[in-house]
Amino acid sequence: MPLRAKLDERAFTTRAQAGMDLAEELRPRPEDEADDVVVTAKAGLRTIELNRPKKLNSLNSSMIRKILPRLIEWEKSDMANVVVMKGAGQKLSALAYFGLEYKLDHYISTYQKPYVAFLDGITMGGGVGLSIHAPFRIATERTVFAMPETTIGFFPDVGASFFLPRMNGFVGTYLALTSDRLHGANVFYSGVATHYIHSTSLLDLETRLGELRFRDYDTLATRLSLINDAIEEFASGMPHDEPMHIRGELREAIDRCFRYDTVDEIINALEAEQGATKEWATRTLETLHKRSPTSVHVTLRQMRVGGKWSIAETFKREHAIASKFMQHPDFTEGVTALLVRKMAPQWQPASLEKLAETGENVTTPFFNFADFKAEDKLALLNDRDYSEYPHLVFSVPSEKEIEEVVLSGGVAGRTRQEVMTEVVNRRKGRQGIRAVVSEILNRKTSVDDKGKARWIS
Repeated sequence: MPLRAKLDERAFTTRAQAGMDLAEELRPRPEDEADDVVVTAKAGLRTIELNRPKKLNSLNSSMIRKILPRLIEWEKSDMANVVVMKGAGQKLSALAYFGLEYKLDHYISTYQKPYVAFLDGITMGGGVGLSIHAPFRIATERTVFAMPETTIGFFPDVGASFFLPRMNGFVGTYLALTSDRLHGANVFYSGVATHYIHSTSLLDLETRLGELRFRDYDTLATRLSLINDAIEEFASGMPHDEPMHIRGELREAIDRCFRYDTVDEIINALEAEQGATKEWATRTLETLHKRSPTSVHVTLRQMRVGGKWSIAETFKREHAIASKFMQHPDFTEGVTALLVRKMAPQWQPASLEKLAETGENVTTPFFNFADFKAEDKLALLNDRDYSEYPHLVFSVPSEKEIEEVVLSGGVAGRTRQEVMTEVVNRRKGRQGIRAVVSEILNRKTSVDDKGKARWIS
């Protein structure tokens, strides 16, 4: 048999085996809940609603086995125009569950149909994986976002290695280590969400999305642009009683303290804070000392290396890291103590100081990907990949983008207003964008004697 034929046969066999493996993973189990996911179809709109309100809509294997086949089916269907995901939550389970969850999250992150996530309520753990990689992430006044994994002796997963290091400055590192919560409009201001609307408008927005009609020759970019315009139809202004939280002196303090590559240096920086941010630094120190010491160290390294991983690498490597946490006592202790015994966990080592005394580099085993058995490595559902999110024009502006606009003025320079106008126009004047750009310009630029903005490195 010719070499090419052999390779084709092997590729077919591999794909067929992967299909059988996935079919087995998605096979309903006796313990599955019947109505934990509600799926609806209306015109071109397909909606998935997580339906475990008594469990805070926490994602589990039963739900994944219902969601993933639908997404695969709709991606191939000419009848499905827009997919909306509603609900969010937390998750805990074994490695097999994490593998299935990460496959779903990667599939969503590379989905070839318009995908809209409603972050209306608690968005943590598994709910983050269902939403954070979507081109459209809509926050409301009821949204609560956090990455609480270090509180249970785990690490921020579901693709956090990709999206947290790519947040402005070291805000992602701060959120990962402390599990600090963002509420309402601040989920948008931080860049976690792409849009903000009031929760009372969500049903009308769903109806509007279902009314959209795409032409066969419309590109994905064209369809996403139409969806963006439709979402903005329901923008009723940012809430006046909820100002931007992470800004000004606090924002500068976060960068100042969380820019370091070691936990000891971060602790020292927080202890050195004075003035208006001293109280915040004191609270942050208390928080870090309550977290699993191992989780804090692993998470910090994750934040430093994850920014170089592609989206596919992210989920494969997070799966390997999760397998190491399954073997570490802090994960079992954290889950049992906080969710069962309802008391403070007893970490091993017991504290950041105890860990420092051992002189051990606790992170090394978690990032030794070479010793992960080939048969245990995560096999994703497609080979799609990227190193930066492909639809950043729908996100809030990054500091990097604004810096590039400032520097594009060359020696002559550009005024803050000129920079503001260009960045806001790129996003069609969307609500909230001006406030984000203004905060960054006030913090990261100075104005010379000619009125031109100069970037502060």
